[in-house]
Amino acid sequence: MKRYVWWALIAVALFFAVQGGEYSTRDLYVLHTRTRTLTREVDSLQRQVDSLGRFLKLVKGDSATQERIAREEFGMVRGDKEILYRFGEAPDSSNRK
Repeated sequence: MKRYVWWALIAVALFFAVQGGEYSTRDLYVLHTRTRTLTREVDSLQRQVDSLGRFLKLVKGDSATQERIAREEFGMVRGDKEILYRFGEAPDSSNRK
């Protein structure tokens, strides 16, 4: 019986050595997984920042990009040679009396 008690104490000591302390093995695994996830998010955000930086340079210095934005976003036309047509939705026939 004394032998089983010693083996139980050794097993408990080994378990505490692996799982005990400030961070258990599970905690370390969760932290490692969270670190990988955050690293991927940071990389993705860094790519977005780089892309927006390139776009900002184009908007500030490229006249073709500025013209495209003026046409698409603000409906501007060039001089008297172009006409802008805007098509709206057809009136709803159910509102007629």
